[in-house]
Amino acid sequence: MLRRKALEAMKEWKRLKTSQALLVTGARQVGKTYLIRQFARECYRHFVELNLIEQPDFRDALASAPDAATLFLRITAFAKDDLVPGETLVFIDEAQECPEIVTALKFLVDRYGKDFDFVISGSLLGVELKDIRSMPVGYLSEVEMFPLDFEEFCWAQGVADAVIAEVRAAFERIRSVDEFVHARLLQTLHVYLVVGGMPDAVQAYVESNDLRRVQRIQNDIINLYRRDISKYAGNRARVVRRVFDLVPAELNTQSKRFIASHIEGTPRFDRYDNDFSWLVDAGVALSTQNVAEPRYPLELSTNASYFKLFMSDVGLLARACGMEVVRDLLFSREDVNYGSIYENYVAQELVAHGLCSPSPDRHLYYFRSRKMGELDFLAEWPGGRVLPIEVKSGKTYKRHSALTRVLGVENYGLDHACVLCERNVEHDGKVTYLPIYMTMFMLRES
Repeated sequence: MLRRKALEAMKEWKRLKTSQALLVTGARQVGKTYLIRQFARECYRHFVELNLIEQPDFRDALASAPDAATLFLRITAFAKDDLVPGETLVFIDEAQECPEIVTALKFLVDRYGKDFDFVISGSLLGVELKDIRSMPVGYLSEVEMFPLDFEEFCWAQGVADAVIAEVRAAFERIRSVDEFVHARLLQTLHVYLVVGGMPDAVQAYVESNDLRRVQRIQNDIINLYRRDISKYAGNRARVVRRVFDLVPAELNTQSKRFIASHIEGTPRFDRYDNDFSWLVDAGVALSTQNVAEPRYPLELSTNASYFKLFMSDVGLLARACGMEVVRDLLFSREDVNYGSIYENYVAQELVAHGLCSPSPDRHLYYFRSRKMGELDFLAEWPGGRVLPIEVKSGKTYKRHSALTRVLGVENYGLDHACVLCERNVEHDGKVTYLPIYMTMFMLRES
């Protein structure tokens, strides 16, 4: 059983008991349904699960219920367990099949929220229920799930909590990590870059160490995403699928920037804006937008026409890049540039840790100018702090001319920067060099 941070967030929701329903969001195959069932087993005596795809009669009953009392009656009619006040979790899955659930939840929580806990989840909620977060404040609490981050993968690999705590202390105090631990974590990271964080892939690797089995699961997930695009993207499905398939190739270019003309030969970004947004809203891609100036607030200087798209899971990207890249990663070849893989990993960690724009857009930032050069990421903390982040996969990690130029511009007000690399912790002036695995400690609240 994989240890997930989202489970603790669910338990915290139950502990606070605010009479809000819980919305669990996230891309397909990140483990939402499995974790909700685990949450129910650990925290409730009674559990009612209703699926709006597998139980179309219930979907129709939900959509046509005139009031909360009628809806609750119909829930009891379809339930396979008793609904006992104070002891029952009611879980409605595949909520994207019935948008009316938003309004229904409001009235259910109003009338029954003190006695029963309600959870809803589903696939592609960001697409099908784009306005779900506009529900009146007080009725809905959200837990967003992602693929396993690197810390969760370390747990799955048996890395002791004490070891992670020691490395966290080194991160917080800017001091070197024990060389044996450093080497082991780099090795574990290289495996993570290949396996990724999709729960089924991680579980298969933990059980068997069989990379072929992992890759079959990754292939299935990629094909599932393509089928979802065909089913849910409407008359833009062909273009959205083309954009999705182009992501690995675009990341392999020198700029890593997505070029609109590569889609259908048309260079106008505004023509494809909704197609890019569909993939981000579905949780299968991560967007990183260019800013004109690396200073707070970053959102004020974004240029929507210049951006990068990353995969939501680095393992899926590695799979799409082919076996040669996978072998290079596993054997830690130092003469290979893993730029796109490493940047995808960092993007994934930053989004999972809240270092991105607020939901529902949830994009990252990077800086590029002809005069200064490019910074891979800009992280923004509350209080007006902006941290430039460079990602280096090779031996030349101290060569960062763009970063040096930007730090020298007084008007930007940048007093610190971070270079993520494979070397141990170092500090030089305004720049701190951190092992790339330490991205797992970069949190919005830190």
